[in-house]
Amino acid sequence: MPESDISDLALIRDAAAEAGRIALKFFGMEPQVWMKAGVSPVSEADYAADTYLRERLLAARPGYGWLSEETADSPERLKARRTFVVDPIDGTRGFLSGGDEWCVSVAVVENGRPVVGVLDCPAKNEIYWAEEGKGAFLNGKTISVRHPAETLDIAGLKATIKTLPVDIRARVQEFRHVPSLAYRLAMVARGAIDATFVKANSHDWDLAAADLILREAGGAVIDPWGEPLALAGADPRHGALAAGSGELLEEMRKVLSHGNA
Repeated sequence: MPESDISDLALIRDAAAEAGRIALKFFGMEPQVWMKAGVSPVSEADYAADTYLRERLLAARPGYGWLSEETADSPERLKARRTFVVDPIDGTRGFLSGGDEWCVSVAVVENGRPVVGVLDCPAKNEIYWAEEGKGAFLNGKTISVRHPAETLDIAGLKATIKTLPVDIRARVQEFRHVPSLAYRLAMVARGAIDATFVKANSHDWDLAAADLILREAGGAVIDPWGEPLALAGADPRHGALAAGSGELLEEMRKVLSHGNA
């Protein structure tokens, strides 16, 4: 069947899986690394996966826009009805250090909202996906956010966690650092942790697929005013965010609204 005839979800699932296999060829090796703006690493593995995804996905959907961490942005994408939002390796630092919490992140965004999203995490043999209105899945099984318990696992900046109300803070077990933001959000979606703060200056490509997966699992990523993400606009950057569910998420939002991030 021509790829023009298959669904967007089937297309990006298959493409993300192949991009993951490409990245794995470099995993545990010593790929060439450059520093973007002097602070953020990018490797030949990132570029190889990005090139594959761009060529395959745009060949299948030539009318879609393209927004990727590793591709120079173009305002032409703003004319498209739908846009691929891609991070070929989310968690590059962890990838380069030999950690397994990294993933290929691919989403399709329409009117500012992701409508399908995939996180392929080949070093952990985990594949997350979601389609708007149809639930979230990990390796084919439905996932959902964690029910409140006596103790709370919250990831993110420790200084921000310490500004939560005293009664909540007393229940918190600060969670270890997870280098991939997308994977951290997937952990919230599958109930491995309760929530996470997201420091300012995350980008659409870090968030798009995981945002949909978390939303379909019963949670949300919100800004200090409680608004959901608006994606694939002119500026891909975001301010401080909170991700989780229920009353805890509202308390986290209040912390952000007071500038404690």
